[in-house]
Amino acid sequence: MDISHFRREYLRGGLQRAELAADPVEQFTLWFEQARQTAIADPTAMILATVDTGGRPSQRAVLLKYYDSSGYVFFTNYESRKAWEIEKNPKVSLLFVWLELERQIMINGEAKKISAAESAKYFMSRPKDSQVAAWVSSQSHTLTSRQMLLQKFSEMKKKIGEGKVPLPSFWGGYKVVPEEYEFWQGRKNRLHDRFHYIPEDSGWKVERLAP
Repeated sequence: MDISHFRREYLRGGLQRAELAADPVEQFTLWFEQARQTAIADPTAMILATVDTGGRPSQRAVLLKYYDSSGYVFFTNYESRKAWEIEKNPKVSLLFVWLELERQIMINGEAKKISAAESAKYFMSRPKDSQVAAWVSSQSHTLTSRQMLLQKFSEMKKKIGEGKVPLPSFWGGYKVVPEEYEFWQGRKNRLHDRFHYIPEDSGWKVERLAP
């Protein structure tokens, strides 16, 4: 199917070097807050790219749960495909795509497990049914049927009853420690604005990249 006729111009505005914060976390926060204030369904959604031992990449959307100058945290099953690949190669890439604002942010870095205490703190803040779901989903493993999954979920809910749901040993968070950032703003005629942050001495060097 030829879909080459689908096209639109990016006209919301540009990005100048003088507008950028010296610290990429500060710049991320500015754009993230603007995304939150826009009618974007999931502003915390980010694409996580990992690579297996054969060099084959895989991607999936995960949700950013918190961040600071030390990194960006998401949660998952430690026995999932993404976790297996991170175990072998912790170098990952995050991509936030906010097309309503004609913006993207790429963050490349290294994924590291956070402490069990940190994972437990977040786990206990989740709805109880989500906590139960973490126990019954053998993420990325073959599933015979959805009915089997629902049956396991129902059985686990009954078993736990009114009690607290403990943190599974196979579930927790990763923090992606950034090594470089790229901020992308769409522009007319595909002459987009791209700025690259890389570490330099005790701060960050900012370079403009060709679109």
